[in-house]
Amino acid sequence: MKSINVDKDILSGTPVFSGTRIPVSILFDYLEDNQLDEFLENYPTVSREQVSEVIKLAAKLVNDPHNLNENLN
Repeated sequence: MKSINVDKDILSGTPVFSGTRIPVSILFDYLEDNQLDEFLENYPTVSREQVSEVIKLAAKLVNDPHNLNENLN
């Protein structure tokens, strides 16, 4: 199962956790405050596995200099 879904008909194309209308960006707000467990409690339709996959994807994107340069310019 894909962890992230982007569909123009769901929140105008905002990346959301697959099977939900919960924006992925909310996860990073919680992570910034070190509150992953609270995020999972508040959004029970998002699994810990989905969170893990999104974090891994974000790490890949940040650690790829070519991708990072494209997205920062």
